[in-house]
Amino acid sequence: MTDVIQLLPDSVANQIAAGEVIQRPASVIKELVENAVDAGAHTINVLVVDAGRTSIQVIDDGCGMSETDARLAFERHATSKIRKADDLFALQTMGFRGEALPSIAAVSQVELRTRRATDEIGTCLCMSGSHVESQEPCSCAVGSSFLVSNLFFNVPARRKFLKTNATELNNILTAFERIVLVYPDVTFTLHSNGQELMNLRAGSLRQRITDVYGRRYAQDLLPVSVETALCKISGFAAKPETARKKGTPEYFFVNGRYMKHPYFHKAVQQAYERLIPAGTHVPYFIYFEVNSADIDVNIHPTKTEIKFENEQPIWQILSAAVKDAIGQFCEIPRIDFDTVGQPDIPAFNQNNQSSASSPRMAASPKVQYNPYYNPFSSKKKSAEGWEQLYDQLPTAAAVEQPELFATPDTVPAPDTTAPNSFSSSILDKSPVHYQYKGRYIMTAVKSGLMIIDQHRADIRIRYEEYLAQLQTRDANTQQVLFPEVVQFSVAQQTVLASVLPRLSAIGFDLTDLGQGSYAVNGVPAGIDGLDTVRLLQDMVNEAQECTTGTADELGHALALSMARHAAIPEGQVLSNDEMENLVNELFACSNVNYTPDGRPVLSILPQQDIELLFK
Repeated sequence: MTDVIQLLPDSVANQIAAGEVIQRPASVIKELVENAVDAGAHTINVLVVDAGRTSIQVIDDGCGMSETDARLAFERHATSKIRKADDLFALQTMGFRGEALPSIAAVSQVELRTRRATDEIGTCLCMSGSHVESQEPCSCAVGSSFLVSNLFFNVPARRKFLKTNATELNNILTAFERIVLVYPDVTFTLHSNGQELMNLRAGSLRQRITDVYGRRYAQDLLPVSVETALCKISGFAAKPETARKKGTPEYFFVNGRYMKHPYFHKAVQQAYERLIPAGTHVPYFIYFEVNSADIDVNIHPTKTEIKFENEQPIWQILSAAVKDAIGQFCEIPRIDFDTVGQPDIPAFNQNNQSSASSPRMAASPKVQYNPYYNPFSSKKKSAEGWEQLYDQLPTAAAVEQPELFATPDTVPAPDTTAPNSFSSSILDKSPVHYQYKGRYIMTAVKSGLMIIDQHRADIRIRYEEYLAQLQTRDANTQQVLFPEVVQFSVAQQTVLASVLPRLSAIGFDLTDLGQGSYAVNGVPAGIDGLDTVRLLQDMVNEAQECTTGTADELGHALALSMARHAAIPEGQVLSNDEMENLVNELFACSNVNYTPDGRPVLSILPQQDIELLFK
């Protein structure tokens, strides 16, 4: 009987490793840029074509490689970062596994040009699917230049399931930002299809954050700094007024490495407790410096999950540091009294006599009171003549009482599968409505008591209205007297190109001012009083999170985001006519039961259940 266990070829093993290490074009850029940083580069240029599908090129001015090192770098587990197992507990570099380059070469065509400063001539190495096609001397600059072409050319299933170019480019920007925020002393550039997206010069951390996310962050960042025996924490957290539901940058870095840590995220959120609305998040950029022996980064190939030995004490230190930053740098509102030119407030002695000598001082007020009044007295005056209060009112028989409740026996059970399962009930609704706590509209219908969430109902109404405007493009634009300026980050600008025609269809009039700034010259009619800058940023963030990026999905995201901002807020008091119009408009919608994101809009308390409450 022959043996069945055999050693896999290197090409097959590299493709297996590539399944975890190289998931999309953004993974290639992450690995190559991290290698450039480890090589001591001062300038790193990244160029992508078709969001990395066609080609990815990373050029650096680092130390470069010799002819032997260039060939050996594509072998599995070949690395210059560590020598023995103990080095894993004292890592000072971004990479250390020796899996990135062989994994990239296993699923693409790679051309490497590299030269050391001590060499007169460089090396050009070409590989395709883990096979070396050629290696020869060449003339090139000091450093390394990796050109990765036709990614996943030999794994068609992986290439087929890549997202749209806009989505993949957004993933590239996300991976790129996680690196550039760690190394503000390194110059980075990013080009897509020949167009420059980022040009980040070396500078301070605050300047790097401003260059990446826009000038609006320049005045909103609060410095966070604390140093203890366990760790050193530095960075920035934003002011509470910058809280958003989506699209807020939230970054943790430990020893120069990006990490995801939900436990520490709760520590930051707790520091903003009762300062921001529920469900919103505040931007933060927190940097940890911890002893390398107290953390473990060798958990996952992406190296974004990190274990801390002293997790709970660091949590408390982080929460206290953020709270201290908020309390120290946030402005506290004060009540200032303008007393210039106003009469002085006189002082009074024990006999209630004014002791002021100035003629400008106001005289003491005379208080009228009843010395015989006793609030605890048991004697009560008889309410005489109360009948006169009702002489002008009609009698009960003269008032036409609406039939609030009809017998529910003839009412069929609502069809929950139909879009308008309560449409039969609205025909017999009462014209009188009651608003409960400024949030719910209660009205009597034939089958019982109908309760409507006014905020969600208005979201459904406005969503269908804006969706129709996107299709017909007949929205009314209201020009503004003083245009506002909205700033978009680089990641948002990549989505804005596909969103701008739809924003115009809704009624926005935007003018490009350059460098991610747009002037808002006109807004849709009927949204007076809204924060236009915040509305546009939230709409772009909603579109940025679309998975497929199709026209229908983008239209749905924009209409829903705008409807949420323009809808009637919870707590707003409505008149009976306003509630009547809202109910009528709701039942004219295609779906009255749920909001576009699936939350219930109304509910009916059956007549039988009401009667059971009083038995």
